Amino acid sequence: MPFQSENSPVPIPPPGEDELPYDDGEPMESERHRAQMDMLIEVLKLFWHDRDDVYVAGNMAIYFSELQAKKNDFRGPDVFVVLDTNRRERKSWVVWQEDGRTPDVVIELLSESTEAVDRGEKMRVYAKLLHVPEYYLFDPFSGALEAYALDRATRSYAPVPPEANGDVVSACLGLRLGVRRGTYLGREADWLRWLDAQGRVLPTAEEQARAAEEQARAASDEAKRLAARLAEYEKRFGPLPGNGSD
Repeated sequence: MPFQSENSPVPIPPPGEDELPYDDGEPMESERHRAQMDMLIEVLKLFWHDRDDVYVAGNMAIYFSELQAKKNDFRGPDVFVVLDTNRRERKSWVVWQEDGRTPDVVIELLSESTEAVDRGEKMRVYAKLLHVPEYYLFDPFSGALEAYALDRATRSYAPVPPEANGDVVSACLGLRLGVRRGTYLGREADWLRWLDAQGRVLPTAEEQARAAEEQARAASDEAKRLAARLAEYEKRFGPLPGNGSD
């Protein structure tokens, strides 16, 4: 909907991401919060590296109404995912520039200073105004994970019970979320991790590199063992046909 200046009845185009502030002005609560946010975003981008129809971001302002844009009174989600869109660099998510598309999944990382807002105003906005289908709350220090699904009839969230092991299913993404002990950026902790449909942890770039090194080392060790066995055989029985013999 076009904006209208107070001094002129002529509608003017609404501001876009280049005009609107894109920093929500709220620093992450702690290093753990920042690392957890970065991990969740990094892993999904790696997992969907060949897809151009998914957008993953965090700590970015989302603009959804003229009044909210004018007041700039809404903090961005810690992590959000939008499906059926185009992957490109953005300064902020401006709903009227995105054909009305809003996030499909939002994750908020709880802290003492933000928990009341995450459970109150943000939850209300995500449900009643943005209609986000899935909403997750995670405390990076206690390891507590909560999942909510949107009831479209009431435009409110209903708790989603976890599985026996505490994991929760993201129907929108075809993935799972679960808490796993591990090391990220040199910090060992209980991290919120993306899991595939079978419950396997989706790796970070560091984990992918480590797995590749271990695989290469295992292949090298196996090659050395085979070479040693061949050398022992030829020492006892002579060269194998086609292996240096006439």
